[in-house]
Amino acid sequence: MASKGSELNLQDLQYYTDLTPAPRVDKATLNKMVWRSCNLQICFNYERMQAIGWLWAMLPGLKAVHKNKEDLAMSMAQNLDFINTHPFIVTFVMGLVLSMEQNKMDIQTIRAVRISTAAPLGGIGDALFWFTLIPIIAGMTCGMAMSENMMGPILYFILAFGIEMILRYVLMYWSYNIGLDAVRMMTANAKEFTRAASILGVFIVGALTANYGGGTTTGMVFANGEKPVILQDYLNQILPCLLPLLLTLLMYFLLKKGWTPIKCIVLLLVIGIVAGAFGILGSGYKPFVPVPWATSVEML
Repeated sequence: MASKGSELNLQDLQYYTDLTPAPRVDKATLNKMVWRSCNLQICFNYERMQAIGWLWAMLPGLKAVHKNKEDLAMSMAQNLDFINTHPFIVTFVMGLVLSMEQNKMDIQTIRAVRISTAAPLGGIGDALFWFTLIPIIAGMTCGMAMSENMMGPILYFILAFGIEMILRYVLMYWSYNIGLDAVRMMTANAKEFTRAASILGVFIVGALTANYGGGTTTGMVFANGEKPVILQDYLNQILPCLLPLLLTLLMYFLLKKGWTPIKCIVLLLVIGIVAGAFGILGSGYKPFVPVPWATSVEML
């Protein structure tokens, strides 16, 4: 893994040393990448999510298109960037990125395309597979398993794994083939495409902040006669999901200052525990008291 100093140099670098487009990757290499993509979740961590599994899956293709060792090292380093997508349809992103690597496009465009494509596919894949396909297959076969019929788990594995692998192969070859044509279009509009990809990435981050952080509310209520002042109601009038936004901006600020994602996670954990204990944050409204153990507090 590249050191912090090399990561900073990589962000400043725009192009590979050898800009000659590589020959088309053979089917054996693409097939190897498909099977390696099954290990996307290996070494999953909260700092770079699926980055190590992604690089492991991409490595045969990267070795095929980058014969210059410096370019290969540079490509491996930038493919260790943060990535998080659905493991069943990751090959769509892999094929697209491989075609761009093959044509030696500038590094920042490749990174922008990888991140902005992977993030939406994660949400789409969750809806299609975890919430739809897998429950349907499990519903079809669990009755057989509960009846002690061995065909239940066997049929579940054949259907689930079979559909998964078919998708991996189809998406890999499809995205790799269309990627070659898409590269020509993106080359003519590289700056515009990079900007559009960045805007899409910011849009996805904003949507995830509101969707997954919307449950972060304040439980502070100030006594005001028969009509207590519920702070969360006033915050909602100013801007819905204001607290999740502020927490997200705080994390962004700390990351820019050099904090690691692990430190940010620990800080959020401490904030949640302390603020929850004092009634500052919570899913339900509570009268706010500076010292919660000094008096009994009842839910309104």
